Amino acid sequence: MHHGNHFYGHAHVLAGYCGLDPAAPPRIDGYLQHGWNVVDGLGAGTPYAPGSPIFVWSERTRRRAWSMGRPLATVTGAPFLYLLRSAGEPPAVEPEGTIWYPFHGWEGQKVSGDHHRLIDEIVGTEPGPITFCLYWNEFQDSRIRALYERAGRVICHGYRGYMRMRTDPGFLHNQLAELRRHRRVASNRLSTAILYGTAAGCEPAVYGDPMHLEKEDTPTAGRIRREWPELHGVDPDPETAREIVLAELGDGHLASPAELRAILGWTAA
Repeated sequence: MHHGNHFYGHAHVLAGYCGLDPAAPPRIDGYLQHGWNVVDGLGAGTPYAPGSPIFVWSERTRRRAWSMGRPLATVTGAPFLYLLRSAGEPPAVEPEGTIWYPFHGWEGQKVSGDHHRLIDEIVGTEPGPITFCLYWNEFQDSRIRALYERAGRVICHGYRGYMRMRTDPGFLHNQLAELRRHRRVASNRLSTAILYGTAAGCEPAVYGDPMHLEKEDTPTAGRIRREWPELHGVDPDPETAREIVLAELGDGHLASPAELRAILGWTAA
């Protein structure tokens, strides 16, 4: 199994949905999309064994993958939607405030920008209590974390995992629980977290200094802002946003447990 299939506990969520042991997901026969992107669904620079299938979230991503020379692409829908199917109804608690996801870096690229300025804009815009969810590498930076702690509650959903080490299999469970506590989900970039929050019932917002990554492909970032203007701004229309988001996550393409086991090569398991 490619180690990216374990990122964020995706394989674990899918195993649980299929009625298998979520603590020990079987090997997925191919490459699973692990985050929303506007190319072929795979991470940049992912080594790819020719002839191996890839499992993408949406029909739109499948068509892009085909155009990029990856014809063995199957639409399965996002693991987060399978978790929503399995998790049942949210607790009977009125959601309040905003969960804010600052744009983040990763092992290969650090993010640069003015956190002070961004925090001032967030505090001046959001009406209720604010929870800042930092990605693991910013969360472990005590200097950055302290900036956000002065403005609100600061959390981290867990460690994504790398080479199947330190993976937090409860990452998506943690994220869903937090999203359901909040009325709004916001970020300075349109990202996976915004899609998940909107699917979970939050009102989305995308505004503020978008910051940038080292050696970032800036035309792609600009394309995202142009292609999805309905998801940008302080108060996008929630119904329009939800319709777009569910299409990007592959709602309508989710498989039954038996179908998903066959698709992922888990029939023997």
